[in-house]
Amino acid sequence: MFPIKDTIPRRQFPFITYLIIFVNTVIFIIEVILPPEILKEIFYLFGLVPARYIHLEWAYIMGLPVDDYWPFFTNLFLHGSFLHFFSNMWSLYLFGDNVEDALGHIRFLIFYILCGIAANLTHFVFNINSTIPTIGASGAISGIMAAYMIMFPYSRIITFIPLLFIPFFFEIHAFFYIGIWFISQLFSGTTSLIAPELGGGIAWWAHIGGFIMGIILLPFFRKRKKDQYFDDEYFYYIFR
Repeated sequence: MFPIKDTIPRRQFPFITYLIIFVNTVIFIIEVILPPEILKEIFYLFGLVPARYIHLEWAYIMGLPVDDYWPFFTNLFLHGSFLHFFSNMWSLYLFGDNVEDALGHIRFLIFYILCGIAANLTHFVFNINSTIPTIGASGAISGIMAAYMIMFPYSRIITFIPLLFIPFFFEIHAFFYIGIWFISQLFSGTTSLIAPELGGGIAWWAHIGGFIMGIILLPFFRKRKKDQYFDDEYFYYIFR
């Protein structure tokens, strides 16, 4: 399933959402033009490599500072391929504007960063011996998706599903679309613990951690009811 569009109009220009997309785009363009050996070094230095904080001798041999914790933040702006970059930025574009409307610009930025860091910490705990750099904004975006699901459950997501090479488009309520997505992440994350070779190189637990943190943080970051442009009843009757 690939989300194409949602049915909720935004009230304000999503300045922070577009800024994050812009920064990620600039960095990805730089990645594309860098020589592969330099790019690999950048991924190790600025991506999250859990083993660097546990296996200190290995980190020393690899030239990775063990007292540098910036990768828990900087890895949110690195991507390994165009598909990786595009899927993350599209999801942020699709869900971020309405969440930014509901939280406010600065709170949205802080919320995004905290969800990303929580996602990285979760990945670290479940992959503590990994020597592979983890990169990507998907953990932070998972938190945005959790917030969207809770605040706008009756929004309809226009979804593209290819069946036997024939494109089909369906409208799915956000609660079910994002809920099914989260269940798939939880299933894949659990499977990766039982059989790591089936993990597919995807940081499932980062997605799970970011999503759960989004649910936890939302009550603290959401605007007061009287400050919200839309309320839950409005969405229920308009978008059901």
